[in-house]
Amino acid sequence: MARLSPEIMDEIRQKADIVEIVKEYVNLEPHGKNYFGICPFHDDHTPSMSVSKERQMFNCFTCHTAGNVFKFVSEIENISYLEAVIKVGEKVGVHANIDSSQYKVQEKHEKEFSIMRLAQNFFVNYLNTEKGEKARDYLSQRGLNEEMRKTFDIGLSGTKNSLHDFFQKKKVSDSALFSLGLVNEYGLEYKDVFINRIIFPIHDAEGNTVGFTGRVYEGENGPKYLNSKETEIFTKGKILFNYHRAKETARRAKKLILVEGNMDAIRMYASGIENTVALMGTALTSDQVSLIKRLRVPVVLMFDNDNAGEMATMTNGTILENAGVDLEVVRLSGEKDPDEYILKNGVEAMQENIRHAISFLDFKLLHLKQNKNLKDTKELSEYVMNVLESLKGSDAITIDITLNKLANEYQLSYDVLKSELEKKIEVRAPVEPVVVVSEKRKSRYDISANHILYYMMNDPKYIKMYKNKLGFFKEETYRGIANEIEYYYEKNKTIELADFLNYAEVSPLKDEIYKVVSSIKEEDLLETSMEDYMNNIKEDAWQEKIKMLKQQMKDTIDMQEKERIAIELTEFMKKIQEIRKERSVKK
Repeated sequence: MARLSPEIMDEIRQKADIVEIVKEYVNLEPHGKNYFGICPFHDDHTPSMSVSKERQMFNCFTCHTAGNVFKFVSEIENISYLEAVIKVGEKVGVHANIDSSQYKVQEKHEKEFSIMRLAQNFFVNYLNTEKGEKARDYLSQRGLNEEMRKTFDIGLSGTKNSLHDFFQKKKVSDSALFSLGLVNEYGLEYKDVFINRIIFPIHDAEGNTVGFTGRVYEGENGPKYLNSKETEIFTKGKILFNYHRAKETARRAKKLILVEGNMDAIRMYASGIENTVALMGTALTSDQVSLIKRLRVPVVLMFDNDNAGEMATMTNGTILENAGVDLEVVRLSGEKDPDEYILKNGVEAMQENIRHAISFLDFKLLHLKQNKNLKDTKELSEYVMNVLESLKGSDAITIDITLNKLANEYQLSYDVLKSELEKKIEVRAPVEPVVVVSEKRKSRYDISANHILYYMMNDPKYIKMYKNKLGFFKEETYRGIANEIEYYYEKNKTIELADFLNYAEVSPLKDEIYKVVSSIKEEDLLETSMEDYMNNIKEDAWQEKIKMLKQQMKDTIDMQEKERIAIELTEFMKKIQEIRKERSVKK
């Protein structure tokens, strides 16, 4: 696992202006001392993400995603924190030399990824042995040359328990292989899942091998395609085939092409159309839509040239349209799919199709016309009503363009069409809005603790105030974060929030630290406010002490003990009264 020195990370962070980096991905507008934009990490319709030039931080007040410039790039590019550091370094001209001794970002599933890489290498090597000759011939006949095989790590599974035997020699447990979908359990035995199949690796968005697709190439034993079962690291609905390779090209090309099958994506990519990904099922999931939206580019739907492909275009196009993605459609003619089309017609013909893609709206209008005799009044009426139905939820411009098209093409009244559409909108069932689930309402104690810790992360003087005037939290998590802040300050003799979050990446309290940061809206750091937050913590502790003392007084029959408790109670109540009096004076 790669490591990177903290000094290099801090140098990159200090040279990178988060406002300028975020502007590469999101349109930002200045408002006061901060910048605001549409948050790319949830279905945002009003600018809810704030970017602070002063603190070099971003924070969404709706979905609570927050952090420094590396965190932003990591989240929006869907890459590891370390990869984000290197990427930002490239943007600001700092070469991030990998140092194997100082800094480490721990992969949560490092062990599982390692096993899957070994399996992938085994399949690739097996294909290149004498036993893989028939499979190589088959791939050559399908137009998959050696270069393409290397690019996509295409391999071959053995005819027996070859993979299981390989891992036994590596001392990898059967249970680990079973949990990753590499072997099946038969009584007391374990046998390979993939037997005598061409193997195509499946990767997550960061390029980790998480599963495999096996295709028969001789005979018809079993299904044509066999996929890995879903595991802790592989969920079909969270992955788009070839996304890890295509995402950068898609951003540069300002377009992403979505196809149905793995072979279609491979053929497109190998032909130079590298901004291509493939579905892992029939309909897009919300996770896959999120991957697509992170690229912030229009999508071209290019599904199979059959009825199922047309329905898939309609279904997935509607999903993406509802998610606010700009869409175009290519419906190939002649060949069944992009793979066959390129093999027969060449890449230039395919590129011509892409250049002449139609809008999703035009595709919908063509789709709804199918099998309709539009010279027949009843069928024309049904078609028009179907078009109006499909417009529910569309933006005003799309609606206006469509109504004008209908009115002009069929000599209909624009006003009548608009009136009918408004009736449909009025009577339709309300659509559930996309809601970001918020945490339960925080107590005054939690709010105060979060602010104290946030203040400490931003300025050494608040660390000193905490140590001198408070010095404790009753919750272990808050105490732990305070200790991390104090340790960082003692080690570095200074503290800035954006730099502290670099350190936090390797802290066991990383998630809790980010929760603190994301819970605070941008505010001035005032000593009087810090005093108030600390007083709230003290008052809460004293209230608990008073409650405990009252119970002790109730339980004891010793009069001297009752007197001692009464004196202690009076002292704590006096402290609370003083704090409340001070608070009322400020108001």
